Amino acid sequence: MKRGELDDLAAFAAVARVRSFTRAAAELGFSPSALSHAMRNLEQRLGVQLLARTTRSVAPTPAGERLLRSLDPALAEVASGLSALANWRGEPAGHIRLTTFSSAARMVLAPVLPRFLSEHPKVSVEVNVDSRLSDLVAEGYDAGIRFGETLERDMVAVRVGPDLRTVVVGTPSYFSRHALPSTPDDLERHLCINYRLAGGGLLPWEFARDGREIRYHPRGQLTGNDETVAAAAVRAGAALGYMLEPDVAEEIADGRLVQVLDEWCPTFPGLHLYYPSRQVTPALRALSDALRWKSG
Repeated sequence: MKRGELDDLAAFAAVARVRSFTRAAAELGFSPSALSHAMRNLEQRLGVQLLARTTRSVAPTPAGERLLRSLDPALAEVASGLSALANWRGEPAGHIRLTTFSSAARMVLAPVLPRFLSEHPKVSVEVNVDSRLSDLVAEGYDAGIRFGETLERDMVAVRVGPDLRTVVVGTPSYFSRHALPSTPDDLERHLCINYRLAGGGLLPWEFARDGREIRYHPRGQLTGNDETVAAAAVRAGAALGYMLEPDVAEEIADGRLVQVLDEWCPTFPGLHLYYPSRQVTPALRALSDALRWKSG
């Protein structure tokens, strides 16, 4: 293999994986035009078209798909070998940029980061709390923390918490004025808090029991995109809330909140640290190990 060919193959794999010259160029540190030129040169050397291009998209051809299937395990092995060299470089160092949302920051990062930073004085961590699902590569993040069910397949995912549930709760004072709901259909007769998603839509309240699944869109007086406002309204007895179980478990246990529709609230994949399938820095590897969920 000639000098530079491995780099070109790795660049092709990046373009084929994200299906964008712009995103792949940001990941690799190239300009989109230089990356496009390199791919045309690679195709000319190999004598076969690897990428189908239009004005709006790029995708691997059948030949490109076959090459990508061969390259992925080989490149992963190379990346693993390079990462293993970190054991010979001393302690982790450098800057880590993370994106996550407020509940994950509170449940996962807050308990771990102080000790992690104390044990790794040469590592700095920047945490951006945002309900929006960010593009790690395009926005310059090293990793993120989100629910497992929201992650793209091409991401490396490390579980950092148990399976979770979202539960329906209200105060005793609220239920002194309203009957307890026994099925999700009964919520039509209740006041409920709406949550506005970053993409603009409203968060549905999801229920499941005995093979039946329900996505309920509540109608209420209050809609917000910040859980603090919603939680305050619920705790004031103004309405029912759809909240992460760990956030309200203590209040349910001591009677400040009443949980309803318990048998209708299924678990879903919990929180995961995720990052692109490329070489992992020693600093990110150390943080991943510190956050990794240890069941039991």
